[in-house]
Amino acid sequence: MDSRTEPAESASEPEPPDAAIPGASPQDTAARPPLLRELLLVVGLFVVYKVGRQLATGHTPEAFRNAHRVWDLERAVRLPGEGAVQTALLHSDALVHLANTYYAAVHFPATAAFLIWLYLRRPAHYIWARRVLALVTAAALMGHLTFPLAPPRLLGEAGLVDTGQAYGPTVYGVHPATDAMANQFAAMPSLHFGWALMVAIGLIVATRSRWRWLWLLHPLLTLLVIVGTANHYWLDAIVATALLGIALAVVHLPHRTATTAGSAQERADASVPEMPELVGAGR
Repeated sequence: MDSRTEPAESASEPEPPDAAIPGASPQDTAARPPLLRELLLVVGLFVVYKVGRQLATGHTPEAFRNAHRVWDLERAVRLPGEGAVQTALLHSDALVHLANTYYAAVHFPATAAFLIWLYLRRPAHYIWARRVLALVTAAALMGHLTFPLAPPRLLGEAGLVDTGQAYGPTVYGVHPATDAMANQFAAMPSLHFGWALMVAIGLIVATRSRWRWLWLLHPLLTLLVIVGTANHYWLDAIVATALLGIALAVVHLPHRTATTAGSAQERADASVPEMPELVGAGR
């Protein structure tokens, strides 16, 4: 009777669930959160934010006092004037109309598309991005409640044109103090810029295309639009960037991406020496 036995397969070490997919990583195969729960969560956060913004209305005198302070601070630290960007836009009616359209129509759809794509293609990155956006939005809401700020288009000292009212389209009412659709005194921080920057960072981190850095054009264009249309000061974008940086430091990225996971597995396989067949192991 042959004394040699083949090494038995261990039932206690099942094959990892992503082993059937060459080069797959935990991020690509992570279980997606329940769709209904995520929809309710996102909608709930949006409703809380909108209600919170409305609670911050009615502080007109304070909003204009803060606007003068921000304007004077920007001049004191020699930030470029917002008027330079607006002057460039006003050279063309079509260009300023396009900027107004971008401000009104891109903000929410771009962020929603970003989250949907991550949910479907990068579940682990989706959870990370959703948490970051929730933190930034909550911090922004606190800022809107504690520091109401009139935008530069409403500040006479700035000498800027309200391009939304003059050229259209606009998402704001003519009279800010009685606008039932939006809080026009919630300029700082700028969630238009904060969300756009997060979309770009999230797509750069979650993808591996050599062209992925072009996503930075989205926050850059958003910055020029929010300043050129006189809806935000430079400081609004700077504060939003700082809040996003804090949120990114608090909410950690998924440990590995598809590329690094694949290379790490290859290095691990290469480092394990080939074991000789055991003789008489069954005795």
